[in-house]
Amino acid sequence: MILLHIAVAALYAAAAWATWPRASAPPPAFARTWFLPLALALHAYAIRRAIATPDGFDLSFANALSLVAGLAVLVAWASGAMRTLPGIAAVVLPVAALCALAPAVGESPHRFPYADEPWATVHISVALLAYALFVVAALQALVLIGLEARLRRGLPAESDGGAPPLLMLERFMFRLVGLGFVLLTATLVTGFLFSEEVFGRPLTFTHKNVFSVAGWLTFAVLLFGRWRYGWRGKRALRWILAGTLLLVLGYLGSKFVAEVLLRR
Repeated sequence: MILLHIAVAALYAAAAWATWPRASAPPPAFARTWFLPLALALHAYAIRRAIATPDGFDLSFANALSLVAGLAVLVAWASGAMRTLPGIAAVVLPVAALCALAPAVGESPHRFPYADEPWATVHISVALLAYALFVVAALQALVLIGLEARLRRGLPAESDGGAPPLLMLERFMFRLVGLGFVLLTATLVTGFLFSEEVFGRPLTFTHKNVFSVAGWLTFAVLLFGRWRYGWRGKRALRWILAGTLLLVLGYLGSKFVAEVLLRR
């Protein structure tokens, strides 16, 4: 299993090299075409083996980190964000390479006790996809902030690789945010239903729930501001980054504190 995770990380690193913006000496066509799909396929196999154990689902911090990173790469690749903004690939692929190694070094199993509950499966699946969408939107926001800063200084946006106009990229980013918001809303609703079935009450007061609701409210305000007042530019980008940070702190942050720091 350790060699498998190392192979996934190596393929992500190779894909990052193949997609890195460069002015000359482009990599072979095979590298640009196949390294990333191979990395995603091998990562899916590796994370399935790490999570679906004979003793039940292992949703430890290391496995969750690897899974969210893989989903973020999948969303960025399938949505075309990497093609239109190579800067996203330059960030997400090296990060995914590091996260793919986490299950190989993190030995802290965290069995998911409700794997047989249908609401629990729906809740976790939708939540992870929503997090991946927001992570990709946040990466795109960071790249757009950099492009806007270069344009304001009168510098050519050399890193965009001939990307479409900023307004078009911004509209695409808000489509990701809108879809992520729908999935996050479904996550909270299924979470309330799941909590009521298992614990006998609709909501448990935890750090994860507080941060998740705060992230939902942040994106709700952002989308309302976009619809009602036409928010765009740095204001909108900062709201996206803030909302994504709250969600990451809510899920991965709470897992890191509980499993790595407190050893629970």
